[in-house]
Amino acid sequence: MYARRRRVYFAMMGTCVALFVLAWGVVRLWSVPVAVGMCVVAMVIPPLAAMTANRRGPDDRWWDDPTGDPKSDEWWDELDGKRRH
Repeated sequence: MYARRRRVYFAMMGTCVALFVLAWGVVRLWSVPVAVGMCVVAMVIPPLAAMTANRRGPDDRWWDDPTGDPKSDEWWDELDGKRRH
């Protein structure tokens, strides 16, 4: 899952850089409003890429992993409403 999210992140960021470069290197020669529009689209991509890269997958257990300290794990399980057997 991590490798797929990483590839998607880099693809999105590559698209962002390509939009900026094309907007001000090529498109502005024909239409400045279109170049500005491309930059606005490119401006939205980085936050979406970060959310995509850091999204928790259904198989990821970032927060649920036990810490190794039985007292702490018992306390967190109590807070989460889980019962330890």
